Amino acid sequence: MFTLVYEFKLKPTNAQIATFEEWLEQCRKVYNYALCERKHWVNSRKCPVNACSIKSEYIIPANQPAPTYNSQCENLTQAKKNIPALKQVHSQVLQNLQWKVDVPFDKLPSTSLRASPEISPTGTSLGIDVGLMHFAAVSNGQTFPNPRPFKRLESKLKSLQKKVSNKRFGSNNRAKAQAKVSRLHERIANTRKNYHWELAHNLCDWADMIFAEQLNLKGLARGMLSKSCLDAGWGQFLDILSQCCFKRGVYFQKVPAAGTSQTCPKCLKETGRKKLSQRVHKCQYCGYECDRDVAAAQVVELRGLEAVGHTVVKLSEGKGSILEDVKLCLPVTEESPRL
Repeated sequence: MFTLVYEFKLKPTNAQIATFEEWLEQCRKVYNYALCERKHWVNSRKCPVNACSIKSEYIIPANQPAPTYNSQCENLTQAKKNIPALKQVHSQVLQNLQWKVDVPFDKLPSTSLRASPEISPTGTSLGIDVGLMHFAAVSNGQTFPNPRPFKRLESKLKSLQKKVSNKRFGSNNRAKAQAKVSRLHERIANTRKNYHWELAHNLCDWADMIFAEQLNLKGLARGMLSKSCLDAGWGQFLDILSQCCFKRGVYFQKVPAAGTSQTCPKCLKETGRKKLSQRVHKCQYCGYECDRDVAAAQVVELRGLEAVGHTVVKLSEGKGSILEDVKLCLPVTEESPRL
């Protein structure tokens, strides 16, 4: 069976050509006006606080909100009442122009459009060590399990993908089978993201400062355990944790990850490399013993406190694997801004 495809060239009349050119002219004006409005608002927020330009300044009130897709569509509706030429173009065409202007501005970093408040590194602190045996170990001794959403549904995903390969290319049954695969991928991603948000809020409930490792995510994605590392989604978790801390006023900072599992959090001496099968940290110098991941989280916390200028408090005698509560309040003049 052959499928024949026909192509026809439309030849508009002179009157239709004039109408199309008028529509394009109105679209050009609407697009340029919306883009100019966005640029003027952004540039008006870039003026230094201690100096003004000798040429010109934008006269835009400080409390005026940034132009958005909805606000510009509302202004377009009001402009149609005063400009009859805009009524000649279909409303959906003009709204699509507003959307094209809105898309690139949504991708701009939020710091370029708003000033982020400074969060002082004071109060109680926590260190976090991410891993595969435990998704996250906290310096207070708590551990969180690794949900492994992809591994749990890997067999089902393999079965669905096999059904897709057995369907005829271009058929409706193949499209339906591919839709099932897409929904399963979406379910895996949503499960992982929901767990990350719940864990981030849980950690923010416990402390005023949170420190995490600065991981080489690209290197881990190419290693021997790449599938397990990508299934855990450490990069997404750290980004979500950073956003959650920003929203809830918790100080967040990453510290170097080199040697966290080879350092004793009590005496701060190097204990040597450990095998992956060795899950307990036992220092040969001071005799401190605790879970390997918890010890690494405690080292991360100590490095974070040192990075922000706090006095490092070592583990006290007889406390086991529980780190002493560090509640340090520095004077305002000594507090460093959020990095």
